[in-house]
Amino acid sequence: MTGQLPPTNDDRVIWDMWESQFRLPAATVADETGVFRELGNEPLTTDELATRLDLAPHALGILLGALASSGLLEKRQGKWRALPPARTWLHPDAEGYWGGFLYRFRESNPLHAQLLEAMKTGKRPEGFNSGAPEWERGEMSAEAAQRIAAFMHAHSMAPARGAAAQAVFNEVEQLMDVGCGSGVYGIEIAKAHPRLEVVLLDLAAMAEEAEHYVEREGVTGRVSTASVNMFTEEWPVGPDAHFFSNVFHDWSVETNKLLARKSFAALPSGGRIFLNEILMDDDGAGPWHAASFSLLMLVGTLGKQYSLAEFRDILESAGFTDVQAVRTGGGYYSLVSATKP
Repeated sequence: MTGQLPPTNDDRVIWDMWESQFRLPAATVADETGVFRELGNEPLTTDELATRLDLAPHALGILLGALASSGLLEKRQGKWRALPPARTWLHPDAEGYWGGFLYRFRESNPLHAQLLEAMKTGKRPEGFNSGAPEWERGEMSAEAAQRIAAFMHAHSMAPARGAAAQAVFNEVEQLMDVGCGSGVYGIEIAKAHPRLEVVLLDLAAMAEEAEHYVEREGVTGRVSTASVNMFTEEWPVGPDAHFFSNVFHDWSVETNKLLARKSFAALPSGGRIFLNEILMDDDGAGPWHAASFSLLMLVGTLGKQYSLAEFRDILESAGFTDVQAVRTGGGYYSLVSATKP
C-alpha cells in the first residue's frame, strides 16, 4: 500500500511548508523594534544596530539573517541595509508603509511575542516547549524522552537516510551517535552499512527510549545504547567515529567547543567527527531554510544554525583537521566532517 512505502530522502516540501510560519513574525518583530527604520536610513553592523535598538546581538543577528533571506535586507562588507521593498513598504516614514496592517498580527501571532522576547533578553522565552532544558539539567523523565524522541524522529527520517547514503561510512568500523534522540540516524546508518557497529549515546531516559526504535527496526544485534551525560561524564572509548545530528545547533559556540574537545579526546588517531546540520551561508544572510530554522533555535534552545566557517573554527579549536562539508541529498542537510590527526 502507498502509506507503507518508505520515506524518500527529500522532504524539502514539508520543510518549506513548516518554515513559512516564521516569515510574518520575523517582519512584525523587525517592524516593532525599529529595524526597518534604522536600516532604511543607513547601513549598520549587527552590534551597531543592537546598541541603537537595545536588543541582544546574538538574537538580532539571527533575525537579520532571516530578513535578508526573505529579500528585505542585504549584507555588504559586514553591514546590513534595507532593500527597496523594505524601504518602500516597511519604513515607518514611507508613504506605502504597511504598519497599520502588520500591527494586528503582533497581537494575534504567538511567535511574534516569543521572538520579541528573545530579541530583548537574548534568552529562550519562558514556556517554550522544547527539549533543551532537560539536556541542560542532565536529567529527563521517561515521558519527556518519549515526546522529544517522537518529535525528532518525525523530522529526521529523510535526512537520516540522506546521511546514511554517504560512502564515507564504509570507512568506519564503530560509530557513536552522540545525543542520539530516537536513534534514527545511527539506525539508518547501521542499516545502510551492514558491517558497521553503532552506539547510541544519550541521557538514560532517552537511551532507553531509543532502544524501542532499535528493536522496531530489527538492528538490535549491531546497535547498542550508552547512558551518558555528554557534558559531564566520560565518553566511551572504542568508536572510531562520532556522529552528531541537530546537536551543535542547540548550543553556543563555547559549549560546542567543549563537545568538540570531548570528542577529540575520546577518538583514536585517525578518528572522525561528523556533524549533520542545515548550514547557514558564511555571511549569515541566508539561505531561508537555514535562517528560519535558526529562528526556531532562538526561541527553543541556546543555539542557532551555523555556517561551515563557524564549524571549522569550532572543530579546529579542538585539534581536528581537514574540515569539509557535502550536501547529503537528505533534504536541506549537509554532512560536515573532520579528522583527528
